[in-house]
Amino acid sequence: MVDLALKILLHDKLRFTITVAGVAFAVALVLSQIGLFFGLLSNATPTIRNANADLWVTSHNTPNVDFAHEFPETYVNRVRSVPGVAKADNLIVTFMNISLPNGAEEGGVFYALDDFSAWNLPWRVKEGNIQDLRRGEFIFLDESAKRRLGDFALGDFREVQHNRLRIAGQSQDAKSFTTTPVSFIDFRRAQEMNPDLLKGKTSYILVKLAPGADVKAVKAEIRRRLPFNDVYTTNEWATKSEAYWIKNTGIGLNAFLAVFLGVLVGVVVVAQTLYTSTMEHIKEFGTVKAIGGSNADIYRILARQATIAAALGFILGLGLAFAQKPAIEAMALKLIMPASTIAVVAIGTLLLCLASAMVSFRKVANVDPGLVFRS
Repeated sequence: MVDLALKILLHDKLRFTITVAGVAFAVALVLSQIGLFFGLLSNATPTIRNANADLWVTSHNTPNVDFAHEFPETYVNRVRSVPGVAKADNLIVTFMNISLPNGAEEGGVFYALDDFSAWNLPWRVKEGNIQDLRRGEFIFLDESAKRRLGDFALGDFREVQHNRLRIAGQSQDAKSFTTTPVSFIDFRRAQEMNPDLLKGKTSYILVKLAPGADVKAVKAEIRRRLPFNDVYTTNEWATKSEAYWIKNTGIGLNAFLAVFLGVLVGVVVVAQTLYTSTMEHIKEFGTVKAIGGSNADIYRILARQATIAAALGFILGLGLAFAQKPAIEAMALKLIMPASTIAVVAIGTLLLCLASAMVSFRKVANVDPGLVFRS
């Protein structure tokens, strides 16, 4: 049975090549769209997931980490007094204008803390010392900002909100979903540069729990003491921030439509190829029945053909998807394809190809074995 399945499939090599190419294209499209989707979402929460915080205290109904609402910085003292809290500090996340050497201006998102090292921000330093921010008029820029701000180096100056700041260093991988350049600055310096909005205010309170502390109990107590604020674990806050962009930008729908089209292409190509091949070899299937084969034997032949097409198409499609990574990353985008996602796509490819084989099976299930004896 296996030999017959392979002989029928390879009888027309051009058709077989088109089938495998169709599956490969579908797999590459699905993996690329899912990878880009995960890549975009990863830019929405890198600071949340890399910060060394167990809890985030936000103003009520803050939609995501970039669009913060300010509240009194003195609230941090109430949090510090909660049993189970080992450390709590204020964090400002705000937008300010950066003047470029050519006279133009670009908006930037600024993270401001008293002690960045204590909270693992930034988590990857390319050059410079983050502690220099405490010395005065200094700024840390992420290297990704070069796409918007132009090239810069350690010791260069940039004007922020009409304040001349020296670049103390560069970080890596600190990006925002909006592609707005990310920078790091001292907490008090940020307040001084934008007093109308930030004087005496903060955007968030980062909380580190003591060993053995009950997360639920600490959250509940913070909420009791700060009734007009929200409290999230790191995972809850990251999930909320990602959900905002999925719901409000349409990237979720876009990814779904692209995946659906990829699946549709694969199913149609495999179904059409197997059906045409089956019709051209209907007498061979009649022979199988004439010598005592059952419908189960027929379906095993078709399933074997679908499995071969799925396996070869998936391997080729996976290679095409990974081949795109350098070009995509050159455009400052990410293609993230976790092993679990690849496994799901592999299983899905096989199942859809087997389902496509049902189109042919319905045609040959009732074939007359006597067909083989007719001229």
